[in-house]
Amino acid sequence: MYDPLHDPHPGIGLAYPDSYWASHSGQAPTDHGPLIQDTEAEVVIIGAGYTGLSCAYHLAAEHGIQPLVLEANRTAWGCSGRNAGFVLKSSGRKPYSVMKQQYGEQVMQAIYREFCEGLDTVKGLIATGIQCDQQDMGYLRMAHKPAMIKTLQAQAALMQREFNYQVEFISRDQLHQQYVADQQAYAALRFHDGFGLNPLKLAWGYQQLAMQQGAVIHSASPVLDWRTENGKQLLVTPQGRVRAERVVIASNGYTPKALHPGVQARSLPVLSQIIVTQPLSAGQLAACNLLTSQVVMDTRALKYYYRKLPDNRILFGGRGAITGKGAEDPYFAKRLLAVLKQSFPALSDVQYDYSWSGWICMALDDIPHLAAADDCSKVLYSMGYCGAGLTFSAQAGKRLAQRIAGVQLPAIPLYQQRLPRFPLPALRRLGQWGYFQYGRVKDQWF
Repeated sequence: MYDPLHDPHPGIGLAYPDSYWASHSGQAPTDHGPLIQDTEAEVVIIGAGYTGLSCAYHLAAEHGIQPLVLEANRTAWGCSGRNAGFVLKSSGRKPYSVMKQQYGEQVMQAIYREFCEGLDTVKGLIATGIQCDQQDMGYLRMAHKPAMIKTLQAQAALMQREFNYQVEFISRDQLHQQYVADQQAYAALRFHDGFGLNPLKLAWGYQQLAMQQGAVIHSASPVLDWRTENGKQLLVTPQGRVRAERVVIASNGYTPKALHPGVQARSLPVLSQIIVTQPLSAGQLAACNLLTSQVVMDTRALKYYYRKLPDNRILFGGRGAITGKGAEDPYFAKRLLAVLKQSFPALSDVQYDYSWSGWICMALDDIPHLAAADDCSKVLYSMGYCGAGLTFSAQAGKRLAQRIAGVQLPAIPLYQQRLPRFPLPALRRLGQWGYFQYGRVKDQWF
């Protein structure tokens, strides 16, 4: 599997992975095909995922700029087409309590408002007519052990106190009786404004919106070389070159390490693994009392997450391999299935029909950043969603378009600071392995 820390580019026109989404989303919309000649553009966007497509759409629709998008393989071939489809009002991994200590109350409040606006951005784009299999409203954050109940209660109190947001606390009995009898869940918080959808269909919808506004999207066109000539950015693809005034890096966890020095060593690509079970019978659903299609995530440091899909399968996800070389090892899918069966002993005979993995992008400070990769702001990026980027990436694309158009962005760290560099970047994977070992101990004993 492609590994951003080792391979020079993600491939050239590769097919989608054998995922549930690729098998249940129908025919992909057409794009403009590979770039086969030299051309020029005011803005080039690298990556046709959520960030890049949102940026392309907003540039064209709101600022009159017709961008050119370069995608190595196919629209949403990366994490935008591989994720679990959780629409949440958040991004990154930094808790609001930490934001308050680090940035102060006013900045924390502003970041929260930005995340709220990100959710509105996604819902607004869907409302244009994107058919993406949207499911029940609600996000359940479950305590994976009794000691985490106080943590949930503290989070609920903070949300009410700081943001006037009412989170519903659900006891174990109520959770098991009214939502799902997860044997590894001891209580839950219910956030009313999260929901699940088909992430690949969502990305395809973004593509169609962007192209309707005049954006040009070239698939099978990875950037093989990039240099500055006569004040312009020159990007070389397998069959053509493009000169641009400005470039947006929108490849997040799939960004090759040598793509541009301004983003090198500023992120850590981490594999997330997902399985989708066989369809469950009515008897199996009843035995688990799986009454909800709301999205679920637990309180572990090494989180597990799941949801019931429209055809009564369970999507279940968690961490994957350390390197791309190990991504295809069936051990990781089997481990997820074993954890699923711990939550639902009645599913002891269930197997999975689909298994795949994808790269998420971790930031050293646990929060995404939209910034310039150079000193003259000719190259911009948005990266570091930390596995929670479905919602915020659309907002980031909108903000990238605004910055290119000269609009002042909110004065928050997400838009004022570059991604911090990882110390000793050659040892990032070793540090990741160490964190996984720490997380296993923490989740079980602390």
